Amino acid sequence: MRRLLLGLALAACAGGALADRFALAKAALELHDDAGRLLSRHAIRAKHMDQRADEGHFAVLQDADSGQVQLWRADAGRLTRAAAWPAPAFDLAQLCLYRDPQGLLQLFLLGKEGLSEQWLIKGDKALPVQRLATPLDPSACRVRDAEATLYVVEPEVGLWALSANAERAGRRLLLADAESGAKALHTKLDAWLAEHPVAAPPTRPPVVLPTGQTQPVREAGDAADDPAIWLHPSRGPQSLILATDKKRGLAVYGLDGRERQFLPVGRINNVDLRQGLRYGGRKLDLAVATQRDEAGLVLFGISPAGRVSELARLKTTLDDIYGVCVGRNADGGLDVFPNDKDGRVQWLRLRLAGKAWQVESITEFRLASQPEGCVVDEANQALFVGEEKRGVWRQDLAVPDSVPRLVIQAGPGLTPDVEGLAIHPGRSWLVVSSQGSDSYAVYDIRPPFAQRGTFVIGMNAALGIDGVSETDGLDLSAANLGGPYAEGVLVVQDGHKRLPHGPQNFKLVPWRDVEKVILMRP
Repeated sequence: MRRLLLGLALAACAGGALADRFALAKAALELHDDAGRLLSRHAIRAKHMDQRADEGHFAVLQDADSGQVQLWRADAGRLTRAAAWPAPAFDLAQLCLYRDPQGLLQLFLLGKEGLSEQWLIKGDKALPVQRLATPLDPSACRVRDAEATLYVVEPEVGLWALSANAERAGRRLLLADAESGAKALHTKLDAWLAEHPVAAPPTRPPVVLPTGQTQPVREAGDAADDPAIWLHPSRGPQSLILATDKKRGLAVYGLDGRERQFLPVGRINNVDLRQGLRYGGRKLDLAVATQRDEAGLVLFGISPAGRVSELARLKTTLDDIYGVCVGRNADGGLDVFPNDKDGRVQWLRLRLAGKAWQVESITEFRLASQPEGCVVDEANQALFVGEEKRGVWRQDLAVPDSVPRLVIQAGPGLTPDVEGLAIHPGRSWLVVSSQGSDSYAVYDIRPPFAQRGTFVIGMNAALGIDGVSETDGLDLSAANLGGPYAEGVLVVQDGHKRLPHGPQNFKLVPWRDVEKVILMRP
């Protein structure tokens, strides 16, 4: 009976309605109705069970003999084993189910020695989302879906709260040491949770899903940063993504995500490009990236077939160069806007003297704190610059000596750090990545710079593509790039590669899906 009551408490904690329930007997899995009557029984030595009553009644447990992790369902009052997966490569101590905000089912497998895993359960498949460090030898765990929090009891230490969101790490000790009652929490966890109700979760922005992703960059850690889209002159689906690996160089990807080319040019941070520029009677496609070791710029040429080559290294007077964006000037050439961590933003003009590339200084201004992302609005002769802590500034390029204005302040929908910026010319929208809240905000690029809406990029379980968090750089194109990108594409850096865990990469989102959530179209 104690085991039956424990099973009922687990289901109630998960939020399921009272109905058929699973319970672990001495050597069997049992199914009971809400009056406690036995409906079905299957002989098995099992342990570490959790169960849910949403989308049908089901439970996940570990077979004590084989070590398998098994999924069981209640089907018309009978027990049915729906799936079985190999045991994790560690000694399992606890397991907990989690239904995320997208409605996807996930499972935490907590190891005795602190090595644990998070899985995505999709039908009869279990896909690894991430490995994570958890408290040692946990004696109990629960997940409260509404707050995306995993609660874990560590004997003799206390009750921990960990983020259940694989894109957002974090943990805190809620109740410490055995004297405060932590020692007995493994039998009182449900009561403690009941006494501490869930705070109202914040309103979640609408979700769009990535339909493509690039290969991961070469090294772990904070390496991927900023993309720029090159359009093929006649065949949209053969367009390319130039993206910075800020530990090694510039990667070139196809829209299928495969790396086509890599240029080992060192620690380049941001990149931007323009096509059809006029120099010396020729039309050129040029890209510019910031080179942090040299406090300068790397200039690249892009052939009509999409082959990228280094053309020049250009000096600047910045000390700690960081972000950059470019724009076409009235002469058809390229203006370059690099910035420095000390707040300086320079306006440079790219010149070709014979065969030598040079930059000419136009003007410079300074923000109070660190900028990075920026974008040129050529149609309205304006430069938008993101100051990470404060918001987005606009400088009038028609008046080079004009004072920039803070036109979008960090606040609701735009949580610092303010990072990547891109413009959709047809909509006259500015898209800004809000790194502090793993989201994106969309604004008009004309006064009063109204916020059109916000969105997040979630997990595409059907394609096995994880969600996006902590975006640095982004770019978008409104061109017809074929397939899901016939109405354009949004490319964003992903700060945490999951499903499975690996080095950072870039995600591709159909632009039409962004428009749907911003315009609230069906």
